Amino acid sequence: MKQTVIIAGLGLIGGSIAKAIQKTESYHVIGYDNDEYTCTYAKENKIIDEISDDFLRDVKRAQVIILATPISTTIQLMKQLNDVSFNEEVIVTDVASVKGTIIQEATNFTNEMITFIGGHPMAGSHKTGIEAAKDYLFENAMFVLIPTTKDAENKISFLKDVYGKTNSRFIILQPEEHDEMTSVVSHFPHLIASSLVHQAKKWENMHAFLPELAAGGFRDITRIASSSPEMWQDIFYHNRFKMIQLLDEWIVEMQGLKNVLNYNNKASMVQYLQQAKDYRDGLAPKKKGVIPAFHDIYVDIEDQPGAILSVVQLLASEEISITNIQILEIREGITGALRISFARKETQKESIRLLTESGYDVTIED
Repeated sequence: MKQTVIIAGLGLIGGSIAKAIQKTESYHVIGYDNDEYTCTYAKENKIIDEISDDFLRDVKRAQVIILATPISTTIQLMKQLNDVSFNEEVIVTDVASVKGTIIQEATNFTNEMITFIGGHPMAGSHKTGIEAAKDYLFENAMFVLIPTTKDAENKISFLKDVYGKTNSRFIILQPEEHDEMTSVVSHFPHLIASSLVHQAKKWENMHAFLPELAAGGFRDITRIASSSPEMWQDIFYHNRFKMIQLLDEWIVEMQGLKNVLNYNNKASMVQYLQQAKDYRDGLAPKKKGVIPAFHDIYVDIEDQPGAILSVVQLLASEEISITNIQILEIREGITGALRISFARKETQKESIRLLTESGYDVTIED
């Protein structure tokens, strides 16, 4: 007999989890979302087996409840679940990127039928919504689980089985260490990326051509600023104290860097840049993390009509899906390059093989 899983929130994360769970026949997946189109799309595309129009009624049929909603909504749903009269024991879990407030709310559970296990699949995309959901979104990504009681520790293996087809790498963390790490490598970079975009927008008043120049590296390093503003406001609110701490540290760091520039201290600047390079180069390449990672290739092309189309058609002929494509350094009469991004390492490798066999010069960034 199939186990029942109900997922509240069928956006990018909830939809991707549902698609992964559907790859096994062991579970019956019920989806709940306030958006009617989202529910209809999920049902018609077999992302879920059934639509729920009454979440608190249908949770009584489930063995696992996954809250894939914004943090504030997740906390509201947790409060409501505490008052539900369940017929059997149920595991409740979430996907929030801030765990402190979620785990604190979990300590308020008095419903003895509920075992809460905090969760955070640490992968994402600059796209949002059910249509962006992918069953491989969490493949090789870190999936944090946070047990709240000894009973929760015993049930983690069952939850791992539910999430098995995500092909994630599960790790157990405490909420404080999780929030500190995600603050440094995800939340704070998003805040900085947004501030860089604001700075560029102000300078555009003096230099109308600035957006054209910003289409290369600047666009890359600020890509995460394109994520949902409402979602990130919620994240920043629930993690605001760590954001303030990191901002204070950043201001001190920038003041020191300003002094190095002001006094033209060449040795200090070289050391600063070298230390940053060494640390960045030592990071594990292309492993999925909280900031979306893509697998890029660089394809040299001639400046002639149809050059880009030929590359795209070649990949399309093998049904290879492209996440993003960008033209680099192409000027009249010389060779330019295409940077083509893929969601999966396997797709990147297949594209390299295909293009190389067709005579293209293809490189990747280590």
